[in-house]
Amino acid sequence: MTGDMMMNETQGDSTSPNMDIPMSSANTTIDASVVQSRILQSASLAKQHTHDDDDGQNTMEEEQPSFPKLSAMQAQGGKVEYRRVRCPPHRYTPLRECWEQILTPLVQYLKLQVRFNTKTRSVEMKTSPHTIDTGALQKGADFVSAFALGFEVQDAVALLRLDDLFVESFQVTDVKMLRGDHLSRAVGRVAGQDGKTRFAIENATRTRIVIADTRIHMLGSYANIRVARNAICDLILGAPPGKVYNNMRNVAKRMNERY
Repeated sequence: MTGDMMMNETQGDSTSPNMDIPMSSANTTIDASVVQSRILQSASLAKQHTHDDDDGQNTMEEEQPSFPKLSAMQAQGGKVEYRRVRCPPHRYTPLRECWEQILTPLVQYLKLQVRFNTKTRSVEMKTSPHTIDTGALQKGADFVSAFALGFEVQDAVALLRLDDLFVESFQVTDVKMLRGDHLSRAVGRVAGQDGKTRFAIENATRTRIVIADTRIHMLGSYANIRVARNAICDLILGAPPGKVYNNMRNVAKRMNERY
């Protein structure tokens, strides 16, 4: 009787269906030079996902039309745009000496038409059929305006290459109403001996600062300009330079750790 039971079990095993499911990843050996997925799927699921991906790709290709990029003049309906930037008298000589360096990025990079009007003492720019970027004219005007404020050409040209740079200007009297010698001493505290304080703020905050009489112009990113403005305001209000140096040292250390 025991032999009959064993025979019945053997016959039951031989007639039971095979429960092994074929998997999509048939490789059993691991090659260190080949990156393989650790997600195993059955062959039917892998086939279904492949079919769904193909359908989605075909649908996206059908739904996304392609349009040629419009030039600056075509975006404005064929109209020519103008910008005029007045040059202050104390920047005539630097403008004449650096005219070629100013003209090169405006013409070759932005594809603008530029001239200097001697009657109005201003730099005039307009778009051309070759202008591609719709914001090229505004970028060029910002670049020339930054040079007219007193920045070097190498610093002002960064406005053409980076979109997150800004120029902020304010007067010393906007922070505190000062007159006479008090105003002169406040400007001297901001500049420092031989410009040492200004250079320290520039290097710590990664900005560029121009001090023109009682006006202060700053070039940099929004966050960096805010830090530099706070330091300059502290100096105008009468904070000792040593305390400002210490704050700038901490700011420089934080920026080096961040980047």
